[in-house]
Amino acid sequence: MNVISKKTLIEFYTKHPKAKIPLEIWHSSVRKAIWVNPEDIKSEYQNASFLQDNRVAFNIKGNNFRLIVHIDYLRKIVRIKFVGTHAEYDKINVKEI
Repeated sequence: MNVISKKTLIEFYTKHPKAKIPLEIWHSSVRKAIWVNPEDIKSEYQNASFLQDNRVAFNIKGNNFRLIVHIDYLRKIVRIKFVGTHAEYDKINVKEI
């Protein structure tokens, strides 16, 4: 899968160093993945939450951080929509992010 944009992850873990290794592992894993449907994601990320409009929320570092992406299965693109602390996640509207 093509992840757009890693820069968002880097900016986040520069401010939150404890997120660096888990986000780098997630990024590396997703770059190697070939997801054609949500079941492919669920088989690897059992705690992933599926939202409307092909959005997925991932728990990062034991749910200390949350990552929301939009997935275009046909084009094999994963767009990062949000990365933040769990407290920041609780303040957003995941339908609008």
